[in-house]
Formats: sequence, C-alpha cells, structure tokens
Amino acid sequence: MLDYTSSVYKNIMKKVIEISNLSKKYGDLVAIDDISFEVYQGEIFALLGANGAGKTTTLECIEGLRKYDNGQITTDGSIGVQLQSSSLPNNMTVNETFTLHSKWNKREVDILLFNRFGLDKLKSKKYGVMSTGEKRRLHLALALINNPDIIILDEPTAGLDVEGRVSLHDEIRKLKEEGKTIVIASHDMAEVESLCDRIAILKNGSFAFLGTAGELTNNYMKNIDIHIKVSKSMDHSSFVNCEYKCVYQEYLVFQTKKIDEALLELLGYLKESNNEVLDLIIERPSLEDKFIEIARGGNVE
Repeated sequence: MLDYTSSVYKNIMKKVIEISNLSKKYGDLVAIDDISFEVYQGEIFALLGANGAGKTTTLECIEGLRKYDNGQITTDGSIGVQLQSSSLPNNMTVNETFTLHSKWNKREVDILLFNRFGLDKLKSKKYGVMSTGEKRRLHLALALINNPDIIILDEPTAGLDVEGRVSLHDEIRKLKEEGKTIVIASHDMAEVESLCDRIAILKNGSFAFLGTAGELTNNYMKNIDIHIKVSKSMDHSSFVNCEYKCVYQEYLVFQTKKIDEALLELLGYLKESNNEVLDLIIERPSLEDKFIEIARGGNVE
C-alpha cells in the first residue's frame, strides 16, 4: 500500500477532490463545521462518524445534492454515486432499471457491467422483491454506468450478510485496481480497516482525526496489553515500563505505552529469575476501540 502520509506522494499524485473550509447548517444545527481535506487519485478514502456526525451531508455536498453555506469543493472527474438509501420503483425489473439508467446517462447498455454483478440472473426480478444484497449489487452497477472516475459509496454493505460483504469488498478492490477513486461512508470498522488507505473521523461536524488507520491505532498506545504465561510465580510490582493489571485465564496481564521497552524489561527479568515463558500475547487496540473512544468524547493521542 502506498504511503499516503509522505510529502513526496502528495506532491506527485493528482488530487481529484479538494474541499476547503466547508460548512453547512440546518437552522441552528451545525452539520459541517469548516472542514478541509483532499482525496487522491486511486485511493479509497473513508468518512467515519456516529449518526449525525456529518458524513452523509459531506457526501451530498460533494455529489451536488446538497447546497452548502461556505467553502469550496473542487472535483476533477466524473462521479458515480451509490446512495445510502436508494428508492426505485418496486414494479420495475432489474433489466428495465438498468436500461433506463443507461439512457439517462446517454450510454449504451453495458452487458459486461450488467453481468459483472450477476444481474443477468436477476434481470426479470422486480425491485420490490429483491433481497438487500441484490439491491446493493444493482445500486453499485447503476453507479458505474457512466464509467465514473470518482465513486461515492454511502454505507455500501449495510444490511448485507458476511458473504455479501466479502463479495462487495472484492468488487471495491477491483475498482481501485482499475484506477478509480473511492469515497466510502461506513460504520463497519473491519471494512474500513481492510479496504481504506486513509480515514477521516467526523465528530459534531469537525474532524477528530484525519490520516491512515495505522496512524490512528499506532498513536493510541495507552491500552496495549501484554498477556504472559510463565512457569512459576513472579514479582510484578517493580516494573518501570509496564503496569501490572490482572490475572486472566492463567495469564499475567500488563499494560504499557512503550511495548518495546516493556518487553525488554519483562523478558530480562524472567531470564534472570530462570522463569520460563510458556506463552506471550500482545493485544493492541483495534480501529473500533479508538473510534468508540472518539465518539464518546476522547481525543487522538
């Protein structure tokens, strides 16, 4: 994966979305509060946040579906959109829907695209009786009809089972390989961590974090736990670089901010005391852990 934090990368890659000082209010409610960011060609960028944080409003402003009060949005390339909630006529078949959207976009019906998402097997099925997974596949195909440079996906896997999520994730990765730029709004932390190059966490309309998932989890050091099982009891009261926490299922649990120094100290002590290490587990906080902390009022450290 490319280093999106590198100044060299940022100097050579093309910005396809640039947002400067974007603000939006609904009456007295501030939905977006003076945010600025950019998205680069070929990356998958995620917008995260609790309900009401401003994710969908930000996407709708980029898509041109929502007027904003202040700021500037510049996009370089065509946009395809998969909305969080798409309302299509229940009595239209998949084939009719795809054909109609192709005509709206002044495109010939793309049979390869139609078949790519398995719609050929559903062509006579009416929208009203389709499953959630089938609808998501149709919505994504419709978003790609105009062969967009930028693809915006609002909660693309909401309501899908495991198989449906895996299948859609594969398609998103293929789109990235084709050079598409993808912006995702999602509540699925595992999805974001596995797919996205950079993430932005919105809280009350402002960014609480902007960077890579690795930066977020690596900078969140206070909850790194070391689970260690040893052959005989040990004095756990005198360590400098880690703090004894508890005993859990025959493991002594220590907590540290400095994993390298803590391990050196622990293992050095055990070697000197001829205490055998039977097992060792390092438990780092997940992206979801940090997201929950921020959503509840914490700060990025």
